[in-house]
Amino acid sequence: MNLLFVASEVAPFCKTGGLGDVAGALPQALAASGVQVSVVLPLYESIPEAWREKMEFVRQMNVTLAWRNQSCGIFSLEKDGITYYFLENSYYFRRRELYGHYDDGERFAFFSKAVLDMLPAIGSYPDLIHCNDWQTALIPIYLRLMYAADARYARIKTVFTIHNIQYQGSFPRGFLTDVAGLDDVWFRDGLLAFDDGINLVKGAICCADLLTTVSPSYAGEILTPYYAHGLDAILRDNRDKLSGVVNGIDTDAYNPATDSHIAENFSPAAPAGKAACKQSLQHLLGLREEPDTPIIAIITRLAEHKGLDLIDAVLDDIMAENVQLVVLGRGEWRYEQLFDQARRRYPGRVSVNILFSEDLAHQIYAGADILLMPSKSEPCGLAQMIAMRYGTLPLVRETGGLKDTVQAYNPADGSGNGFSFANFNAHDMLYTVRHAVECYADQELWHTLTMRGMSADLSWNRSAADYISVYEKTLA
Repeated sequence: MNLLFVASEVAPFCKTGGLGDVAGALPQALAASGVQVSVVLPLYESIPEAWREKMEFVRQMNVTLAWRNQSCGIFSLEKDGITYYFLENSYYFRRRELYGHYDDGERFAFFSKAVLDMLPAIGSYPDLIHCNDWQTALIPIYLRLMYAADARYARIKTVFTIHNIQYQGSFPRGFLTDVAGLDDVWFRDGLLAFDDGINLVKGAICCADLLTTVSPSYAGEILTPYYAHGLDAILRDNRDKLSGVVNGIDTDAYNPATDSHIAENFSPAAPAGKAACKQSLQHLLGLREEPDTPIIAIITRLAEHKGLDLIDAVLDDIMAENVQLVVLGRGEWRYEQLFDQARRRYPGRVSVNILFSEDLAHQIYAGADILLMPSKSEPCGLAQMIAMRYGTLPLVRETGGLKDTVQAYNPADGSGNGFSFANFNAHDMLYTVRHAVECYADQELWHTLTMRGMSADLSWNRSAADYISVYEKTLA
């Protein structure tokens, strides 16, 4: 099987969030399973020079996009048995930030077209192209509408993965002809039409051979209006080709036994170092150094769909318990202010860090006791799995990948690997927080639950096997 994996960000070269982690780790797990994998991404300005020095120039090509004719350089890099291709265009990609530009639609239309035009330039045509999120949604569309008459492309199959249905690549109707270079007939016949404009994810849903999301529960949720942001009817029409595969985590990057970011290494076989990590975290963040006080951590983008309104409603009730709170993240001003005011009200008990730091994130995962994720929606989520890896129990709302990866502790039979609540309700969350704090007081029980999480297979190996099944189904 010859697979081309396409994403707008790929760790370790560049990433802004979970997509970069997935695009970095999944191809490696697939390659280890015997799949021939190549990965293609834009050559952004932010990709470090250390990686650029290892790249080889392949060739230059021209890419036609509507009335534009742009030059595109192809560079390659071999790493861990995978060939990475970087598509270079200074006008589109020599910018400090990966996203957030006024012409993002044009930038990623160029990228999608360049991926397909690259194939004859490198002399290789994959059996299957795996596309990810709206930035690559035009690839299955172009393949179906522009390239199908070319025998070299006709046999290529596509899988399109929806990482977050909220981001759909919606643009005015004129984008279709003036930017994407497609005939307006594809608006008039409804393939790409959405309200008064066009929707690239809708087109990819219709044109791709198979669809995946990043958890089975999320695959079911996006068939309903509450979660689908207007695309539920289209998804229900295509449900036969939709499945969900839970993400894994990079168990080398997130390994408390070898992690250089944390105060002391630990493992299921030698768990004592976690106590040292907790003490170090309390000292670093100016918290009271109380080893028996549970630390609740929040590591997230500070946004509404992360369930922060629930925390706002009962924050003082949570702090009435014997707990400490650590927050790491940045985002909407109102939530930054919410936590900053809590820090002022509870000195020595609340630490708020309005930033993102990979180093501090690792230290919090290692030193905290509970990770709070009360998300309104969460397609998969990685933080809850990383937390379990570090012996920190997740407390989540039962949605998307959180529901699929965290099983609530059941006192009747002792099963479970964390805590959860079903309704998007602040007092349901508060009840579950209090239950977790009560369980923490029983250190023998807590040790059992943390060891269960630390010992679980959270790697990409399981997920890679599921993706290979999807690929085989697509090719069949």
